[in-house]
Amino acid sequence: MKFVWSPKHARHRPRTFLLRGRPAPSPERPERVDRLKAAALAAGLAPVEAGRFPRTHILAVHHPDYLAFLETAHARWRMLGEAAPEVIPNVHPQRRPGRRPRHVVGQAGWYLADTACPIGEGTFEAAIAAVETALTAADLLLAGEREAYALCRPPGHHAFPGMAGGFCYLANTAIAAEYLRRRKGRVAILDIDVHHGNGTQEVFYRRGDVLTLSIHADPDAYYPFFWGYADERGEGAGDGANRNWPLPVGASGDLWLAALGEALREVERFAPAALVVALGLDVHEEDPLRGMRIGLDGLREAGRRIGTRPEPVLLVQEGGYPQPALGACLGAFLEGFLAARGP
Repeated sequence: MKFVWSPKHARHRPRTFLLRGRPAPSPERPERVDRLKAAALAAGLAPVEAGRFPRTHILAVHHPDYLAFLETAHARWRMLGEAAPEVIPNVHPQRRPGRRPRHVVGQAGWYLADTACPIGEGTFEAAIAAVETALTAADLLLAGEREAYALCRPPGHHAFPGMAGGFCYLANTAIAAEYLRRRKGRVAILDIDVHHGNGTQEVFYRRGDVLTLSIHADPDAYYPFFWGYADERGEGAGDGANRNWPLPVGASGDLWLAALGEALREVERFAPAALVVALGLDVHEEDPLRGMRIGLDGLREAGRRIGTRPEPVLLVQEGGYPQPALGACLGAFLEGFLAARGP
């Protein structure tokens, strides 16, 4: 099995975000890739460096004005004088109809959902590289590989077509899924991150050709709060093509694996040409975000169950933050996954 990564991820170095109203060091740090890359190599995966792709693949999911904002925001911000090193919003349009302003401070509130996605000097380059990492891994499947792992950073499943949020700027998982759908046919996305994949859901919510499934901590008490409830089933052509399993915050492995079993039965019924897994290792009991209590055995079993699927599988890295067992989390998942895939 091969894994794809890009050294450009390290250009993105967010400093802080607000945690219960207090500035806290961002856990979405470059060392995430260092630890996960070491674990992938230890598991016997072969590294592949991400290639280059035209932006048309990004624009199949994201709005052009949003992409232009991400590319230019930091330079415009630094011209303000007395500005912080990173673009961080301090005003939002809330729920009332509003108009996109021209000023970068107003646009920061328009395009950035929260303080967890500051834009620094290298953020846009890293976000583009994360998309290229996912697309390079998708190309491996198209070339005949049965599985591939995209070690993306920054993550992407909270990114809407026109808005960043939750450490995410560009929707790596959704972009890769759309890329595969156009070439292979129907695609299923299974998101096992501790947070609901609200951006991914929004991309495909009104479509029936991509099945979106998410198992996560209940948003009634956990990020992203406003999306991810069980009654969100899709709209129009997408009615029934979206399923959510919100679990109690602090849920155990038994509950999580039971929900995974239900989700995999949905995948079976959908019969996709490819399965894209949004791999969030932040479900682990020692993850700093403390949303669930999944141990290494649970991650190993999840890998085994997902690995039994017959279609090509693309693993796209989403959450999972620096803690002593981060590498072991990926190692356990891959152990179960590769054992099920066979030689």
